[in-house]
Amino acid sequence: MATSRPDVIVVGAGVIGLTTAVELAESGLGVEVRSAAAPERTMSVAAAAMWNLAFVDHGAQVLRWSRDTLERLTLLAGDPGTGVRLVAGVEASRHESATPDWAILVADVRACGPRDLPPGFAVGWRFTVPVVDMPVYLGYLRERLHAAGGRLLIQPVRSLADMLGHADLVVNCTGIRAGELVDDDALHPVRGQIVVVTNPGVSEFFVEDTGDGGDLLYILPHGDKVVLGGTAEPGRWDLEPDPGTARAIVARCAAVVPSLAAAPVLAHRVGLRPARHSVRFEVQRQANGCRLVHSYGHGGAGVSLSWGCAREILGLVAGGR
Repeated sequence: MATSRPDVIVVGAGVIGLTTAVELAESGLGVEVRSAAAPERTMSVAAAAMWNLAFVDHGAQVLRWSRDTLERLTLLAGDPGTGVRLVAGVEASRHESATPDWAILVADVRACGPRDLPPGFAVGWRFTVPVVDMPVYLGYLRERLHAAGGRLLIQPVRSLADMLGHADLVVNCTGIRAGELVDDDALHPVRGQIVVVTNPGVSEFFVEDTGDGGDLLYILPHGDKVVLGGTAEPGRWDLEPDPGTARAIVARCAAVVPSLAAAPVLAHRVGLRPARHSVRFEVQRQANGCRLVHSYGHGGAGVSLSWGCAREILGLVAGGR
């Protein structure tokens, strides 16, 4: 892409921003991404990350975005350079509950029998979905953007209004920062902490979906490492890993897979999920004819909604809305 005025400025280089930028750039538009942090230093790098619909409403629009993203991630899983893998596993609850509504999107969901569940769990479902090694995946998206002619500027954006006029379309994908940029009181952080350990031989994921409190339990294998989680702490902004929390995460996961107790720790990561009562996906026409599109508030489902939201933004551009 030339250094002249871009067609689109995408603000934010996390998974929502980068995916949107790739989709638009590969359609032939001139795209510039502006971000205060490089992709590998955004909140997205701390995502677990598995296709799921955590911390977000499950309306028809969200289910459509999820379906589209599941299709795209499944295709990417065929390329080891993407960091995406298809992994089978179990999601379980300690209470009796109905089949999750997202199950209609997954081809191989089946109910677990009692022998398929760890002690203390009442119900569960076995299925196969993409899991994503976020440091690898963000690097892949960055290279894909570059290959499509897009440009990434590591440059803080103090005001979205400053971007209007520099491009016909500005897309706000700033995640948790959107609250200050657009004065949205509905947006709030849900702090998540994870532990990355050497894989002692785990080949399937395990996720608890009991819904009690902020202590989560998920085990997500990524080749030679495993991501263990986690936490959901509304309103907490600090990004420093807490050693006690890390020990508790490992203990919860080792209660399900005992070999994890002695697995060497490779990394601790903390991120802030941009939680909101619903995703803000909105087009605002400006007096100068430019358009500002908001795409934030994806909670813990940014990876799971990313390609669907990007496709919809491309549709808005093509339709001239």
